[in-house]
Amino acid sequence: MLTSFIEGLLCCLTSKSTNVVVPVETSEPADGFEFVEVKPGRVLRVRHIIPDRAVVEEPTGQGGSVSCKRKITVYRNGQLFIENLSDRASGEPKTYQNGDTEPNSTVEVELTDCANSVPPVNMPEPSSESALPAKDGTSEGGAGGNAPAAAQTEQQQQPRRRRRKPKRTVVIDCERKITACKGTHADVALFFIHGVGGSLDIWGSQLDFFSRLGYEVIAPDLAGHGASSAPQIAAAYTFYALAEDMRLVFKRYARKRNILIGHSYGVSFCTFLAHEYPEQIHKMIMINGGGPTALEPSLCSIFNLPTCVLHCLSPLLAWSFLKAGFAQQGAKEKQLLKDNNAFNVSSFVLRAMMSGQYWPEGDEVYHAELTVPTLLIHGMHDKFVPIEEDQRMAEILLMAFLKVLEDGSHMIMMECPDTVNTLLHEFFLWEPATLPQPKKESKARPETAKAQHDNTKATIDPAKVRPSTARQASPNCTKEEKSGS
Repeated sequence: MLTSFIEGLLCCLTSKSTNVVVPVETSEPADGFEFVEVKPGRVLRVRHIIPDRAVVEEPTGQGGSVSCKRKITVYRNGQLFIENLSDRASGEPKTYQNGDTEPNSTVEVELTDCANSVPPVNMPEPSSESALPAKDGTSEGGAGGNAPAAAQTEQQQQPRRRRRKPKRTVVIDCERKITACKGTHADVALFFIHGVGGSLDIWGSQLDFFSRLGYEVIAPDLAGHGASSAPQIAAAYTFYALAEDMRLVFKRYARKRNILIGHSYGVSFCTFLAHEYPEQIHKMIMINGGGPTALEPSLCSIFNLPTCVLHCLSPLLAWSFLKAGFAQQGAKEKQLLKDNNAFNVSSFVLRAMMSGQYWPEGDEVYHAELTVPTLLIHGMHDKFVPIEEDQRMAEILLMAFLKVLEDGSHMIMMECPDTVNTLLHEFFLWEPATLPQPKKESKARPETAKAQHDNTKATIDPAKVRPSTARQASPNCTKEEKSGS
């Protein structure tokens, strides 16, 4: 604590930021680590493992096809109205959403909390522009007579109902094919993206587990984290700058079918990629990612303090992160933080990362437009992200599963690695059940009213039956005639 205070004091006096973590610039690629220069002077460390596959098999199953048909309406008072238009959009993929065991029906759900917004205005029933009915049963301007003056005055005094005008309407209509992703499939790649203060080392258990199963895994260090370069300008840590880094990493390593796994702030980058590349993103996992709200930095935050002050408070911040990020705080959890290089970034990078979380496009409509099947994992003891936010995310997304682990907290992939790995693997292998094909109807044209009348007459008078009706004597047609008669 005294060392941190002295370094912070020197930082204030010299007006230079103190870097606690220095990127490893002289290390050579080894054990699957690569250094990718996304921009001149901006180098990211990436762990890329391509396992030796003994047998390379292509996907054999047909998988399942899910109809994604949805209408999203945003009103001027901030309300969001989502209507599922397809019977199959709420079938198998939503069976386990929010712990429900029954599939959700296609209902219209009003999803926005309007406690602080304008009360909703009732929409009148659609009617023609004809005259309004008067009290005596006639119509104004009709041939029957004139409405009394008192009735006109009473109608004028009544408040007029105004139809709510939508600010924006989005219609999604597509068909998405979902298949199982096995480690032996050469067209599958897994991307792991960490959050603020983390590093690719927090995914150590997941990277080892899935690489042994034959999956190709890619995990980058964000700028200023782990062994990536740490530019000394705040603009290098905005959401857009980091998202562009992840885009370049994705384009470099992407396969035909890609699965994104994000944690905390990393979930926002996964959402960004899924929105930009919907055809290449096959599935997505959000671990303690929070609600579907647009990012905006907090004005009243401890991270707005000067860098030197944050450096003095770094031991306190590390202790707070340990208390809030883990369900239990002991020697094991402290060793996990140390071994996995978690929350070990410079005060300057931490301040710039928190201040740069500005992403107004990532609102509820942005998330509701996603058609990627998504698994949400939440640790019950997470003090950074309330469970209500992940529940809200599960409601907004079209196809979402929400799994809550009672023994986990914010760093759940480190606390419960076996459970998380099992959930991820089951989701990778999941595919929607193929619905039975509808029975083929008879190719015979439906009879018109005139034909039905002729057939009735023919039944009454067999002598006048035309020869062309002989081919209608099949059992099916006989049943139809009996039911028709």
